[in-house]
Amino acid sequence: MGSVHGPTCTDLSSPSAGLEGDKKSIIKFEFNPKDGIDNPALSLAEDTDGEDVGEPRFYLLSKGSAENFGFCLHEELGCRGHIIRQVELGGLAQRRGLQDGDRLLQVNGHFVDHMDHCRVVQKIKASGNQVLLAVLDGDSYEAAKALGRDLSQMLPSDIRPRLCHITRDKSGFGFSVSGPEGMKGIFQLSVQQDGPAEKAGVPPGSWLLELNGASVRSYSHMQLTRKLKQSGSKVTLLVASSAVEEFYSLRGMQVTAVLADTSWLPFKVRELHMMKGPAGYGFLLKEDDCSSGATGQFLWEVDAGLPAEQAGMKEGDRLLAVNGESIEGLDHQQTVLKIRAHDDRVTLLVIDPAGDEFYQSIGLSPLLFFEDSDSASGSHTPSLPSPSGSPGLCHTEVGRKGPGFWLVAAANSIGITQSPRQEEWRRLHQAF
Repeated sequence: MGSVHGPTCTDLSSPSAGLEGDKKSIIKFEFNPKDGIDNPALSLAEDTDGEDVGEPRFYLLSKGSAENFGFCLHEELGCRGHIIRQVELGGLAQRRGLQDGDRLLQVNGHFVDHMDHCRVVQKIKASGNQVLLAVLDGDSYEAAKALGRDLSQMLPSDIRPRLCHITRDKSGFGFSVSGPEGMKGIFQLSVQQDGPAEKAGVPPGSWLLELNGASVRSYSHMQLTRKLKQSGSKVTLLVASSAVEEFYSLRGMQVTAVLADTSWLPFKVRELHMMKGPAGYGFLLKEDDCSSGATGQFLWEVDAGLPAEQAGMKEGDRLLAVNGESIEGLDHQQTVLKIRAHDDRVTLLVIDPAGDEFYQSIGLSPLLFFEDSDSASGSHTPSLPSPSGSPGLCHTEVGRKGPGFWLVAAANSIGITQSPRQEEWRRLHQAF
């Protein structure tokens, strides 16, 4: 998408970057034949006795590496919240149901209304090619704010399935499976107390949805048993409670691992903050083949005592993102340029070889589940200090005629140009 000039906005264009109460709810389905029967747009309108506050809507967006999600995210003076704008006609976001003026409340299950705008942008970019968004229409958002409602309480809690990785012991995996006789794909789990499954986070009585990254919807009990035996000493389960399944079913969404709570997994994305020293960062970036056959960027020759090692970098780590932006789809030279974009500092997201192999085995990007240092209170990771000549954080007093500059997006960067005329507003916007 091109540059945009206007009110206060953050511009995020990156093709490589690439969701109460006891009152009665009315559910309305709008069918879009282009998207198929499995993906209706769902709007929930609540009878609020004149308060006119609707319900959040959830959208799972999946795109190709060379595509974008088809919308911009704005922060505008005089308006509250992170605002969905410039929804491309016929684009992915419009086909799924996003509308101009919607306010973004959640990204991949994380409440973001209180967060700094740039941090929200980074969350979406770091998601790679899939993102789960929760939004509220603009009128309902303003009405809820006027009523003093806690928007996080408008979002249902504990609505994510759980992804669990189990290592068997001498007694087995520690769970058993039951289901209606003669029916395929319906499997409920009984969990052994203090067994491997319970220790891996499998809730008793949950329903099995996926086994090792594959849906069990078409499996018979005998087929499932055979697949479990073929799994060897380790198995990965996607499980959900009845309430979670019902939540997504009402919204026309299939429960998949993309939506999962991964807090029980032993594999974590790590965030490395580095300031360049006199001898550099102290690591080598090498392009190599991944176990899946795709090409990746890997970190080697980590020098003892230098910034990379001090930040926690390990030999063989795979690089996932640079300065909050996914490198999925980028080649080696493009990745190098991203690292060098800030002369003296960089933030990398990495994962160790075991975690990389795990996520590739289930066909998902670990960036989907990265949990950063944002807290419930809205705090965020502070910016590193910027010596003279490097990019810095600047405070601008906006007068009656604006700050006198534009933010212009091009490819993977945001540039500042002097405005030839004074604007009444300034706008930060990001295209996805």
